[in-house]
Amino acid sequence: MFGLELPPFNAETWAILGTLVLLEGLLSADNALVLAVMVRHLAVDLQRKALAYGIGGAVVLRILGVLLASYVLEYWWLRAFGALYLAYLAISHFVKKGHNEAEGVGAAKGRGFWATVVLLNLTDLAFSVDSILAGVALIPRDMPPEQGLTIVVIGGIIGLILMRFAATVFLKVLNRYPAMDNVAYALVGWIAVKLGVETLEAAHEVYPWVPTFHMPQALFWTVMAAIAIIGTFLATRKPAMSEAEAEAEAHREGVDLLETDEQIKQH
Repeated sequence: MFGLELPPFNAETWAILGTLVLLEGLLSADNALVLAVMVRHLAVDLQRKALAYGIGGAVVLRILGVLLASYVLEYWWLRAFGALYLAYLAISHFVKKGHNEAEGVGAAKGRGFWATVVLLNLTDLAFSVDSILAGVALIPRDMPPEQGLTIVVIGGIIGLILMRFAATVFLKVLNRYPAMDNVAYALVGWIAVKLGVETLEAAHEVYPWVPTFHMPQALFWTVMAAIAIIGTFLATRKPAMSEAEAEAEAHREGVDLLETDEQIKQH
C-alpha cells in the first residue's frame, strides 16, 4: 500500500514539483499567519507555548496526511471528496475574503489555553488536508500509484522544509503583496476541476452511466501557467507596504516561528 517508486523526472514531473513548491510556500505562510492571529488573545508567554503545540501538530498531521494519500490515489470516491473539498476551499476563500482575520480572532477570543491549542490543531488539520489533496490532484491519473505517492511524499517534505527554513521568504511576499494568496487559491480551484474530471473518468469505468470528460494535460498546464503569470502580475501591481517594511515584518514573524520551533525541540 505504501510502496514508493521514483517517477521519471520529465518536464511534467518538474512542473508538478514546481507547483507544489509554490503552493506549499504560500499555503504554509498563510497557515503561519492564521495561527498567529488565533493566539493573539492569550498572554505573550502563552502565545509562544500555544504556537509551539500548534506547529508540532502541523508536522504530525502532515506526516499522517502523506501516509493516507495512498488511499486517495487508489479509491475514486476519495478523489471525489478531494475534488469537492478543494473546490469548496477555493470558493470559500474568495467569498469570505477580507473576513478571515476577524473570524480567526472571533473563533479564538475568550477561549482558554487548551481550547485554543485544540482550535489550532483543527486548523492545522484543514491546512494539511489542503496541501496533501492538492498534491494528489496534480498526479496524472495514468501514473502508477507508487510513483504518484512518491511525488506526494516529496511535496510533503518540501512543505515541512518551507515551514522551517523558508517561512520568512513567503511571509515577506504575502506581507508586501497580500493578493498573492488569491493566486494560490485560484490554482487550487483549477486543480479541483482537474481532480473532478479525473474522478468522473474513474467512476465511469465502474458505473458506465456516469458522464465522463477528458482534460488534456496540455490544457491543464496551460491554464495553470496563465493563472500563475496573470495572477502574479495583477497581485504585484499595488504592494501593501514597502519592501523594507515587508522584510522587517516577515523577519519578526519568522523569528517568532523559529523561536517556537526551538521550544518544540526543548520539550
